[in-house]
Amino acid sequence: MVNRDAEALDDPVGASLRGHHARLARRYGRAAGYLPDVATFCAVPADPGPAEWADLARLLGRGAFADMFSCPAVPPPDWEPVFTLEGRQMTWSGDRSAPPRPETGAQVLELGPESVPEMLGLVELTRPGPFRPRTPELGTYLGIRDNGRLVAMAGERLRPPGWTEISAVCTAPEARGRGHAVRLIDALVARVLERGERPFLHVAEANTGAIALYERTGFTSREHVTFRGFRTP
Repeated sequence: MVNRDAEALDDPVGASLRGHHARLARRYGRAAGYLPDVATFCAVPADPGPAEWADLARLLGRGAFADMFSCPAVPPPDWEPVFTLEGRQMTWSGDRSAPPRPETGAQVLELGPESVPEMLGLVELTRPGPFRPRTPELGTYLGIRDNGRLVAMAGERLRPPGWTEISAVCTAPEARGRGHAVRLIDALVARVLERGERPFLHVAEANTGAIALYERTGFTSREHVTFRGFRTP
């Protein structure tokens, strides 16, 4: 039986750009992408033909980077491959009626615009994935500080209908092993559930440590995905 509630996850970038993140989108014809300082992701309709790829090329410009995220369609042969990364999409399947884990340890704080320079510094140090100066505009970002210094964070990224992606989960090397990531994920899951949506996320297949962490916090694998990037002709 098809799980229609999860169909939006088959095209999470396109569904987000058409809906919750439309204000952060740029478009040409039937192609769309995030504003460059928000995110690198772009999208074309399902089963795109030459016209749709031409629209995307015009949107991005000559020799530009096209981050197709988990789009299964492959552009024409004159588009130069930049990267391919095997990964998986995971959805939260925890018990909504279960009491939350007790909040112990460092305090979880909401990060505002004034924290963006620190967030960018932590991303540069830990490399959790694509992150731009305006990426925090995609949703709520939470962090943990140690003596005033930001040492861990996680936030909301893609927002297809009914779902919120948890992303940018990262901890400074000297602060690992203290349960910061679990506290941040739990806090984000609670926020997503409170507004009637479900959490999901993406992870590189080779990142077995992160996969184990997400499984411990209630996520299960939905499907294998391949992340791809290209350069326009």
